[in-house]
Amino acid sequence: MKQETRGTGAKKAFPKEKVDLHAHSILGNFSSSALSFPYLVPVFAPVSFPAPEYLFFSPGFLQLDLNIYREPMIKALIKEQSEDLYRLIKKVHFDGKYYRIKSVRSGEWEHCWDLAVRVQFFGKLQGLAFEPERVVSRKYRKIIYRFLILVNPHELWDKELVERVWNIQERIEFLIAKILFHECIHVLIFLGKTLPSGFGQTDFFLEFSEMLEFANSEKLCPESCGVKSHLRNLAFLSPDFPESSGEKPDRVPELYEFLIHEKYSIKKTDQAFGLSWSNRKVSRNYAKMAALKMGPCPDSGKEGWEKEVLRLKRDLKNLYDRIDENYGSFL
Repeated sequence: MKQETRGTGAKKAFPKEKVDLHAHSILGNFSSSALSFPYLVPVFAPVSFPAPEYLFFSPGFLQLDLNIYREPMIKALIKEQSEDLYRLIKKVHFDGKYYRIKSVRSGEWEHCWDLAVRVQFFGKLQGLAFEPERVVSRKYRKIIYRFLILVNPHELWDKELVERVWNIQERIEFLIAKILFHECIHVLIFLGKTLPSGFGQTDFFLEFSEMLEFANSEKLCPESCGVKSHLRNLAFLSPDFPESSGEKPDRVPELYEFLIHEKYSIKKTDQAFGLSWSNRKVSRNYAKMAALKMGPCPDSGKEGWEKEVLRLKRDLKNLYDRIDENYGSFL
């Protein structure tokens, strides 16, 4: 049955059974690591309310037709802020299909990077850049990295955004461009890590590398030491690694880099598009996320786990404040 289209740019919601099938298809496209993350529940944001509830909508709700956005306008917004990021997505359509974004030859091997971008409502996270799939073809002497970015413009009715961009079409385009800008920074940095030696790096990769080095330096103690200590404590509290299983893998450096990675990407995105997040908000969101990446909240000892997350949030804010004091040297 075809959907009934209305002149407001909204579509009548699917019948309930079709909603369930559509949600199942979205869920099936997430990687196993994404499915384990508690925020990644495939949900739909009804446009009936200024502040959408993140629930499956009932058949009576109207769902915004995301197809009203203009892809060239989104790319133009990104191009205004960064030629590097524009070149990354220039040939990529936002249809969930993979497009070749870079290819270099090093010795007998060709290194390729593919990117897929999909725009959809799927939960409470603004966007996701998944860890790339690595495909090695010995027959064709190719190493291919395949990235997937999901863009979720669920904050369409944010008060500050509505006041800034009143037109609904332009607001969607602005929000998608902002989220995509942020996620593409993650892709560029990972691309820089996998690029064979001898090839030029982007300013994003070089700036982030400098910031990460600074964040690991003695100049940022005791803030950095406090953050790492709380991450280590959360690892011991995690039920995923019981003491009887032997030595726990040290994920502290990985998660510390993740926290610096997000700080850098958010800072660059705020500079480009405005609507900035305070360090208090960033530390609150990402302290909890880092804790969950370390492992789920234990059934026993939940109170101790939550207190440790609060301590991590406090020291992470202090760390971000110290980075901001020195951020001018990274631009």
